[in-house]
Amino acid sequence: MKKSINKQIAQVHLTSKIWQTIVAVLGVTFGVSMYIFMNSFMNGVNNTQDNLAFSTLAHIRIYNEENNHSFSPVENYFDSSKTIYNIRNYKNIQYTDGIKNTAEIINLLEKQNEITGITRQLNFSVFFRSGSQKINGLVSGVEVDNENKLFGNSDKVIEGKWSELNFRKSGIILGKVLAENLGVKIDDNVNVLTSDGVSKNYVVVGFIETSIKEVDKSKAYINIAAARQLLNKNFDYATDVLINIKDRDKTDDVIKELSPVINFQIESWQVANEQLLAASELRNIVAIAVSLTILLVAGFGIYNIMNMTINEKIKEIAILKAMGFSGSDIKRIFLLQAAAIGIIGGIVGLFLGYGLSSLVNQVPFHIAGLTTLPIYYKPADFVFAVIFGIATTIIAGYLPSRKASKIDPVIIIRG
Repeated sequence: MKKSINKQIAQVHLTSKIWQTIVAVLGVTFGVSMYIFMNSFMNGVNNTQDNLAFSTLAHIRIYNEENNHSFSPVENYFDSSKTIYNIRNYKNIQYTDGIKNTAEIINLLEKQNEITGITRQLNFSVFFRSGSQKINGLVSGVEVDNENKLFGNSDKVIEGKWSELNFRKSGIILGKVLAENLGVKIDDNVNVLTSDGVSKNYVVVGFIETSIKEVDKSKAYINIAAARQLLNKNFDYATDVLINIKDRDKTDDVIKELSPVINFQIESWQVANEQLLAASELRNIVAIAVSLTILLVAGFGIYNIMNMTINEKIKEIAILKAMGFSGSDIKRIFLLQAAAIGIIGGIVGLFLGYGLSSLVNQVPFHIAGLTTLPIYYKPADFVFAVIFGIATTIIAGYLPSRKASKIDPVIIIRG
């Protein structure tokens, strides 16, 4: 019975000063909605940046760059400290970069359940020549179908077809900006000159746009078989073996499994692109800090409103205590008010934040392949925003309610 009366009294307090209540609710609403909007927007920005980065970046890369190998059969054979020997003209044998026997690695990788895609690349620096134009750049010899599975290159080809590289070994696909700088069109010839002085003409079969300008103005793709032929490498040679896994954030677990059985460098995308990871984390921190600050400010507003309510209704509180209401009953009345403000403000803020985010998601934004401003919703953000909003209001209401519960009715009634 008393619980029902406490609720009725809390309701009367909320409705008697309706504008104060509305201001308190709006504070929570604004804080919750800004938290949802800021995090949804930052999630969208991070996802967009990740999608752009992973359009050319694999989750894990296997490569060989340690080309200085030291091996001394004399030292290995005479391991006794009693043996004296002298080695003259000691030299390190120089090996070329790259992996000669990639088939063995591929066989090992295909047995890993976490791996979703594998491709080999043969990357080398060249000069592109067309007429009087001569541009320094990079050629990637690729396994056409596997490369497309990892990076979706067929969707980025704006003219021609990615699959042409399978059928035309002398075909080449140029980055959009590179093609413009060379002044070439489909079916034109482009001369490729390697660092060893080997030169060969290729037929332009397509243009690709990755939305990463540095890639589009310097990179071209040919079939990996043609790249091996150009560099005079064996049929199994590659400079990189690229891997995608189910969860790109769990690269460390996969690398731990691969390291004992693969004697080459294995690098995760996190190690290769620490700045990408740092930028994403910093944006998340800023978004959360701003949103939580707004909620805390709203909490202080509720604290002030509850204090004002107690000062205005101090005589009513004294009468309630004189009628037999305990300190805990008084505390419960004001905590119910705070909770009601938090729940109403949280729910309204939930819909307002979603609506605001949806509206922003319609704003045109034609940069880096985007058509609108990026928004990405995470259910956890919505749940946390409401819980934090309610918790903030209850904490903000606790101190005033504690003060109200300690009021001495005799002193107040005597004036």
